[in-house]
Amino acid sequence: MSSRADILGRIRAGLGRDDANAVAGRSALDAYLAAKPQGPKPKVDGDLLARFREKSEQLSSTVDAVATPQEVPQAVARYLSAQQLPAQAVCWPELASLPWQQAGIAVEARAANSSDLLGITGCYCALAETGTLVLCSSPNTPSAASLLPETHIAIVPAGRIVSGMEEAWQLIRRETGELPRAVNFISGPSRTGDIEQTIVLGAHGPYRVHIVIVNTEK
Repeated sequence: MSSRADILGRIRAGLGRDDANAVAGRSALDAYLAAKPQGPKPKVDGDLLARFREKSEQLSSTVDAVATPQEVPQAVARYLSAQQLPAQAVCWPELASLPWQQAGIAVEARAANSSDLLGITGCYCALAETGTLVLCSSPNTPSAASLLPETHIAIVPAGRIVSGMEEAWQLIRRETGELPRAVNFISGPSRTGDIEQTIVLGAHGPYRVHIVIVNTEK
């Protein structure tokens, strides 16, 4: 008997599972999983946008806001100028139609590689509870653009800010039908505290995260 079979056999014995009750037990498990019940969770009160912005800034992200998607390139240009960063980036293909050239930014719509310093992405939704970005991978939304560059700029529609992770998963299941290959939760710049419990940004990914919220008051 393999170790796996031995372990599972012990679990079945501990649960009192046998051939006679296995079908009923499996049906009960399937029904529970299909219902997708939620456990206890903190209540997120007030303005979701204000909460998201506050939590994002606590995570060392920087945040700007514009009224329309067409204003995003100018907001990005302001950020790059303030940070003294080059105006050259890769972006998600679905963002290629924004007026980047008018804002003085050279943008290539493709997945990032190791030499790209700036990645511009949208997001599937965002979590007010923790200031977290939720990105779902697809051919038009490659994950590399948010993971490889030193600087990640994320465009967040205000209407896609939800309370918490449970609501994000509900939205993904309802709208996509099946889960994408990868779902990435990004809570500020990459960081580690492994060495003497000192926080260091950029340990495993971008060490700058800038968020541009669209369709809201500044």
